[in-house]
Amino acid sequence: MVSSEAAPLAKTGGLADVVGSLPAALQACGDDVAVLIPRYGSIALKGLRRVFDHLPVRLGSARYDCSLYQAPGEFPFYLLDCPPLYGRKGLYGESGVDYPDNHIRFAVFCRAALAVARGVFKTDVFHCHDWQAGLVPAYLQTFAGDPTFLGVKTLFTIHNLGYQGLFPKTILPEVGLDAALFRSDGFEFFGNVSYIKSGIAFAGAISTVSPAYAREIQTPEYGFGLDGILRSRAGVLSGILNGVDYRDWNPETDQFIPARFSAHDLGGKRVCKERLLAELGLPPEAIGRPLLGIVSRFTRQKGVELIAEIAADIVAQDVCLVALGAGDPKCEESFLRMAAEFPGRIAARIGFDNALAHRIEAGADMFLMPSRYEPSGLNQMYSLKYGTVPVVRATGGLDDTIEEGAGFKFREYSGAALLEAVRAALEAFENPGAWREMMLRGMAKEFSWKTSAAAYSALYQRLLGRP
Repeated sequence: MVSSEAAPLAKTGGLADVVGSLPAALQACGDDVAVLIPRYGSIALKGLRRVFDHLPVRLGSARYDCSLYQAPGEFPFYLLDCPPLYGRKGLYGESGVDYPDNHIRFAVFCRAALAVARGVFKTDVFHCHDWQAGLVPAYLQTFAGDPTFLGVKTLFTIHNLGYQGLFPKTILPEVGLDAALFRSDGFEFFGNVSYIKSGIAFAGAISTVSPAYAREIQTPEYGFGLDGILRSRAGVLSGILNGVDYRDWNPETDQFIPARFSAHDLGGKRVCKERLLAELGLPPEAIGRPLLGIVSRFTRQKGVELIAEIAADIVAQDVCLVALGAGDPKCEESFLRMAAEFPGRIAARIGFDNALAHRIEAGADMFLMPSRYEPSGLNQMYSLKYGTVPVVRATGGLDDTIEEGAGFKFREYSGAALLEAVRAALEAFENPGAWREMMLRGMAKEFSWKTSAAAYSALYQRLLGRP
């Protein structure tokens, strides 16, 4: 697996959770799996084992001296070390601005993945994740005559089509890409180089992270200009729903919450709510009223403007809202502004805080995900397990996972539609017996990686022409 993120070492979103959890589930299916990510400046060397001293990568006329480390774990977890490229504060940029050499950083990463497969972990399949790994299939074209890669296949997984890795055509000499592949059925995209289109065009198979999203991205509304090439490759495109690692997300065993609970004993959930209200400075008397939670990247994709549009209407229902996340500075400011406008009703924390994310999932009564689009979504599945009823927009993985009787869905992307769904949830909350039944139905849902891993394993076998 070639990915720019993998939990617990490097994470900005759901991609990291997937790549951190799927390999172990695949091993249970009988597959041998290794993962490669960059060693970012935020990843300390302590605890890592250096396994390959000199791994030079040549792109054009430049040479990048890399080495390889391995982290302890259930499967080989490799980290590509090249401090000039990856030894920085951020993964992709800082203060909302991308690093200007990202085209080189992830081209080196993709070329290094081939070197790792040649000298460290011989692979049958390169499973490439999102645009940062999108050049692996294109580079493999360059090495078509190399016996190391004879019969090797590629699977490209789209986690979010909205992030495409777009760069000007002038980068081609810098990143050593064959100019002959700069064409409409290659990585050319409206005159630019698209790393994600490279993965779509040249991989042996394509997957995305829910069946609904696989259908949606073949339409102009959700295809971000790539719906045409995705329709042309529909025969090798599949949707496999992400799973949940219940070793990390389970209220019966969660190390981050103040009181554990289960479907058989929900008492600890009230304790979690009390403590969460206190932690975020909300009034203790709010314990008897609904508490709405949000844990998200703060971007337009996640429906931040819808929440801002109806914030006054929400708090007018005598409820509280807590939000945790980071992302677009304008979206961050929007949440801070809501918290300032409605003190004692809305609390916002900016940043990535895994422990607080767990406490919000455990302490909230409802969880809001009004996404413009959502390839898979994980938090709605976490919420179900924690008895926190999801209120979601019916798109992508949200539509696939939230069924009537376990949550609330709305279709139109508007503040009015979101408010109607919230009001329906608040009305249901007023019937404690029915609400408890809804919580229990959600807690009984099963979204473990076992089913998803089996689907990926079968896809690998089909790629390799094996029964």
